[in-house]
Amino acid sequence: MERHADGLESTTATDRVYHGILRALEQQKLVPGQRLIETDLATRFKVGRNAVREAMQRLAVRGIVDLSRNRSPSIRLLSYEEAVAVLEVAEVLTGLLARSAAQRYNARLHRAALQGAMKQLAECEALDDAQSFAQARRHFYRVLLDIAGNSELNRLFSAIQMEVVYAQYKSAELRKTRLEDYKRIAAEVAAHQPKAAESAAKQHVKTVVKIVAELSGTDT
Repeated sequence: MERHADGLESTTATDRVYHGILRALEQQKLVPGQRLIETDLATRFKVGRNAVREAMQRLAVRGIVDLSRNRSPSIRLLSYEEAVAVLEVAEVLTGLLARSAAQRYNARLHRAALQGAMKQLAECEALDDAQSFAQARRHFYRVLLDIAGNSELNRLFSAIQMEVVYAQYKSAELRKTRLEDYKRIAAEVAAHQPKAAESAAKQHVKTVVKIVAELSGTDT
C-alpha cells in the first residue's frame, strides 16, 4: 500500500489516482487549467479506467477538477474572485482551528508534535523547496487538527481547495510570509491563547488574500 501526502494509506486503485493527482499538482507536474486524459492516467497509475473516473468524481466534489460533458476533465483554474471565495472560507475555518487547538493544547501531549512541525517547516524553507514546504505545511495543519480533536472541523478543513490556490499563485514571498504566520499561530496555541490564536490565523489568511491580489494584478 502507498502512503499519500497526509500520511494515510492508499488502499484502492481509485485512491492511487486521487492522491497521485494531488501530489502531481503540489509538485507542479500538473497545473491549473491542464487537461487530464483518461487513458494517460490509467497508464500512469497502472489502474483501470473505472478507477480514473471514480477519482475524477471525487476530485470534482472537492473542487480540484472541473468535469465537462463533452471535454476531458481538467485541473480547476480559479478566477481571482473564486480564489478569494476559497480564502474567505479558509479564514473562518483556520481561525476556528487555531482557537480550538489553543483551547485543547496540552504541553505534555502536544509540545513535541507542534515543535516538530515547526522545525520541518523551517528546514524546508531554508532549502527553498516548494514541494517539501507544501508537505510540511500540510503536516502543520494536521498537527493542529489532531490537537483540536474536532472530527467535523477535520472533515470540512480537508475540503478547502487550497491546493489549487497555491498551485496557481506561486511566489517565494508567499511561502516566507506563511512560515512567519505559522510561527505566530503556533506560539499562541502553545501559550493557551484561543482568541490570539484565532486572530493570528485569520490575519494569516488576510495576508494571503493581499498577496494573491498583488500576484493577479488586482487592487484590493
